[in-house]
Amino acid sequence: MRGRHLAGIFLALTAALVAAAVAADDVEEFLRRHWLAPIAPQGSPPARFSEVEASLQPEACGTCHPTQYADWRTSGHAAAMGPGVRGQLVEMFGSDPVQALSCFGCHAPLAEQAPLVREDARFRPNPAFDAALLDKGVACAGCHVRAHERFGPLRRDGSRQSTAPRQTLPHEGATRTAAFLRSEFCRNCHQFSAGGFALNGKLLEDTYNEWKASRFAREGVQCQDCHMPDRRHLWRGIHDPEMVRSGLTVSVSPEAPRVRPGETVSVTLSVESTRVGHAFPTYVTPRVVLRAELFDAAGAPVPASRQERVIGREVTLDLAREIADTRLGPGQRASLVYRRRIDQRGLALRLSVVVEPDAFYTRFFETMLAQGQAGRGAGEIREALEATRRSPFTVFERELALTPR
Repeated sequence: MRGRHLAGIFLALTAALVAAAVAADDVEEFLRRHWLAPIAPQGSPPARFSEVEASLQPEACGTCHPTQYADWRTSGHAAAMGPGVRGQLVEMFGSDPVQALSCFGCHAPLAEQAPLVREDARFRPNPAFDAALLDKGVACAGCHVRAHERFGPLRRDGSRQSTAPRQTLPHEGATRTAAFLRSEFCRNCHQFSAGGFALNGKLLEDTYNEWKASRFAREGVQCQDCHMPDRRHLWRGIHDPEMVRSGLTVSVSPEAPRVRPGETVSVTLSVESTRVGHAFPTYVTPRVVLRAELFDAAGAPVPASRQERVIGREVTLDLAREIADTRLGPGQRASLVYRRRIDQRGLALRLSVVVEPDAFYTRFFETMLAQGQAGRGAGEIREALEATRRSPFTVFERELALTPR
């Protein structure tokens, strides 16, 4: 009883300190307390809370916030504890529980989502564990609830106060802060700390710092402005064709080449990162392929005519070595110059930009299964592998007639 009483005092004091930081609009202080790792268990809800108010389930939040819930369900946050992660954790909990629990910090951050807790060098079942929350990934409460108090952004008019007394509002209203509208809010999961895991002198994940060094940060464009437009809870990224297209400018020169048999065609396909506020792509898992290939009059590819250029950061499957880094910083451009002698009539040159958002995971899951490393998680790894194989898409394609057919 005494331990629970002290824990309750600690949570109350933490909530009070967070509220004080919000009142002063001290974004960094708020974020330091909000993202204390690991996030503390929520504890017992206020006695006046209804079952819905006390719940940490996204479905409960959707009762009053249906639009945000519907958006979240389609997002990468909702899928953050998908079969690829779960399949790896099955064996990892036995072989390396420290590493397994570290995955939860970003993929399922609530204390109630982790099946184990660590005490000194030992692990024991988590008394706060809620199995129904485990697969919800980055649930609403992961960002918005601490000690059963709700936190959120300033109102659209910039105000933070409710028009009615908080005790009369559902879940006693929300404490509002500008932190939810700042890129720093995303930093906890989308930025490795200095001195953290790096390859070739570069952090494995450096997204926040990439943004901070860009013109977008200088111009006040926040992560939320692109990934949460109009406050939508979508978080679209490299898996979304329209999101990728919106960040790139693709050009072809010349747009109408003409060559005679025996001459050499020269066409340049260029991709410029014009509206991406960080490296494109920012992480090691995707790759983007600029491709050019000849097709004959029947629509069949001409053998050995394909040329490609890859944009991405290629690393070994064990994350021990960087093989290449051809990513684009904001404003940078990559070009594929296609030159080839044309020996027949009726040829067309097909130019495309193909995004493979899960290229690394495809190779990684294939290797896990081939080497028998998936163990009891093999079923979920197979499911994840099939999803990665379905993920590539084309963001640009153009066919240029080179000679009369």
